[in-house]
Amino acid sequence: MDRLGNTVRPYAWGSTTAIPRLLGVEPTGEPQAEMWMGAHPGAPSRTARGPLDEVIGEDPEKELGRAAVAKFGPRLPFLLKILAAGAPLSLQVHPNLEQAKEGYEDEELRGVPITASHRNYKDANHKPELICALTEFDGLCGFRNPDETAELLAGLDVDSLKPYVDLLHAHPEDAALREVLTAVLSADPDDMAHTVTEVAAACARLGGAYAPYADLAHHYPGDPGVIAAMLLNYVQLQPGEALFLGAGVPHAYLNGLGVEIMANSDNVLRCGLTPKHVDVPELLRVVRFEAGDPGVLRPEASPDGEEVYATPIDEFRLSRYALAEGAAPHDLTRDTPQILLCTSGSVRADGNTLAPGESVFVPAGEKAGVSGSGTIFRATVVA
Repeated sequence: MDRLGNTVRPYAWGSTTAIPRLLGVEPTGEPQAEMWMGAHPGAPSRTARGPLDEVIGEDPEKELGRAAVAKFGPRLPFLLKILAAGAPLSLQVHPNLEQAKEGYEDEELRGVPITASHRNYKDANHKPELICALTEFDGLCGFRNPDETAELLAGLDVDSLKPYVDLLHAHPEDAALREVLTAVLSADPDDMAHTVTEVAAACARLGGAYAPYADLAHHYPGDPGVIAAMLLNYVQLQPGEALFLGAGVPHAYLNGLGVEIMANSDNVLRCGLTPKHVDVPELLRVVRFEAGDPGVLRPEASPDGEEVYATPIDEFRLSRYALAEGAAPHDLTRDTPQILLCTSGSVRADGNTLAPGESVFVPAGEKAGVSGSGTIFRATVVA
């Protein structure tokens, strides 16, 4: 197996302390948002054999296994991250596979540069993802029941919100949600900025369930995404709990440290809480206007001690082991590629001692026994 050297991305929303605390190093004072583990060309992990994407490219079947290459192609189909949000991320959705292919082909035909700020589709892949909390983790996920949202907005007593309250009481629910989100994102920018200012003041005064939106407005003053965020379920994950974000589900991460895994894609359509491009017509084509419970996941334990976060897709499979010193080693050998990530304690993985934040890549079929005292996450595929 290959010990990984991983890149930390310094996005502005990153925490200045969470990743350094996990790694046991001094903070630099700069935001540290995501540590990437995998073969994404934007920041491939480093190994003694070279960058992981190049290692895999030299012999995909040896590194990934014949079944994984047949199903997903000659590339590692997932990207594993440690994500540390010190400020809210943009409100966003991801396309399904068909939408991603159509959107990518359309922008290619129209000659939109891949680096253009208004480009929506960087590739032809979908981007389902899973976030598992390592600390208490706050986020927004999926549409809240429209009647509950109407009550929340009405409680602010802001005149310019009253048309949205009336729309949210209309039926059917999906049409009501579509109309309100369309109205919010299409409103006159100056009028919306004034509304958000009023909403921010009311949220700060009322506190409680309104406090998260006051914080959003503090970070993104005047942004229509503050109102759009109030349409969504507010979720507080406890350590070990997770959220699965499928195609078309609007979401945003607000605060906390977690392990994130996703299909290898950069396709993001933004709804707000960002200075970046918001393509409202394309966004409305992709969003699933379905209200419901956000579906907090808890791991399902198997007899061998593996705790699996069940998801409906095959590009990734995330699980964890809680290891106890002196217990028999766990044999994690599989015929698919794996990344093993330690998040607490000290874990031994066939000659590699891993501290929190350290990881290894295990090629398909290579022996992988783990022991020690701590927690290790296992990322692989279903092939």
